[in-house]
Amino acid sequence: MIIEQADVIVTSPDRNFVTLRLVTDEGIVGLGDATLNGRELSVVAYLQEHVVPLLIGRDAHRIEDTWQFLYRSAYWRRGPVTMAAIAAVDVALWDIKAKAAGMPLYQLLGGASRTGLLAYGHASGRDLPELFDSIRHHQSLGFRAIRVQTAIPGLRAVYGVAAQTQVSGKRYDYEPAQRAALPVEEDWDTRAYLRHVPTVFEAVRNEFGPELPLLHDGHHRMTPIQAAKLGKALEPYDLFWLEDATPAENQEALRLVRQHTTTPLAIGEVFNTVWDYQQIIREQLIDYVRSAVTHTGGITHLKKILDFAAQYQVKSGMHGPTDISPVGMAAAMHLGLAIHNFGIQEYMRHGEATNTVFRQSFTFEDGLLHPGDEPGIGVELDLEAAAAYPYQTAYLPYNRLLDGTVHDW
Repeated sequence: MIIEQADVIVTSPDRNFVTLRLVTDEGIVGLGDATLNGRELSVVAYLQEHVVPLLIGRDAHRIEDTWQFLYRSAYWRRGPVTMAAIAAVDVALWDIKAKAAGMPLYQLLGGASRTGLLAYGHASGRDLPELFDSIRHHQSLGFRAIRVQTAIPGLRAVYGVAAQTQVSGKRYDYEPAQRAALPVEEDWDTRAYLRHVPTVFEAVRNEFGPELPLLHDGHHRMTPIQAAKLGKALEPYDLFWLEDATPAENQEALRLVRQHTTTPLAIGEVFNTVWDYQQIIREQLIDYVRSAVTHTGGITHLKKILDFAAQYQVKSGMHGPTDISPVGMAAAMHLGLAIHNFGIQEYMRHGEATNTVFRQSFTFEDGLLHPGDEPGIGVELDLEAAAAYPYQTAYLPYNRLLDGTVHDW
């Protein structure tokens, strides 16, 4: 089965998405997600100018061979642009293979290991009443696990707090990348954050009890000793995980965090290959792998990472905000349903416009996601609807400390 056509489609219904669309000589269409938030056009260029010409005429069934060819033949390996492009090809080929087999993709990955995928939603607030209302709203939507993000007194804007003002007018936690010519500057004070967050989780536990799984995202903003301090301070509130507490490019830094806290740690949404994880999985310095199928070389490579993680009782916690397109989310659901060491799936609901461009078959019932049983990944792209939403320049924000120093966002 030969790849005859490959198109890179950029559309911006509620935010920018990059989709690779492959068509075989038998007319089977496969979709892959290549979205890289705030740097979308870099992947578009990589695909259009360097990858698409290599795909025409290749056997669509040879997924592993194609993956190795795209990874190794470039010589310049790894990195988010390269791995997002490879991921798009990989998922599109899996979509084609599953459609040719007449099966949902998870069946080709070994079949279902569970009835559904526990998902967590994103609650936030500028104060406790607003936060409590947000938690209750997410519970009413069916979520049985909740990520809690809070504003910090004295700071204008903090990652993940929905009610903060945006240039775009969109909810902040739906899409923090703002449509503007330049990135928006935010402010940050780690000491104020470390003082405030434990008091918020104490209040949430007092209000909602001990059974509700609670998560929190530090978003790379702490040093290792600060991350250790926060993890220890949050221990009484029994978090499901503390995510991205410190930038993890320095993998050894997590040894210090681990020495000081038993709060479970989730890391990796900005990681791209198994090499980013090798030490921290082998030394059991994390509990959850946070990578997205979209940014980690696709199903082929992320499954290998998660199989490696399973040897050390490390589970999946795949990245799933709205900068992962419905195509990438569907791929994550199929992979999560099949693997044994699934942990939890991040899930943010896409907007109405996005759902008109990407027609989806997944379900979300009683807190559990399921990708559905349509052949392939269960997503179809409406080309006419996609064309109605052209690309718009958008950047993620960045932080400065109170003295003006640029800081991790």
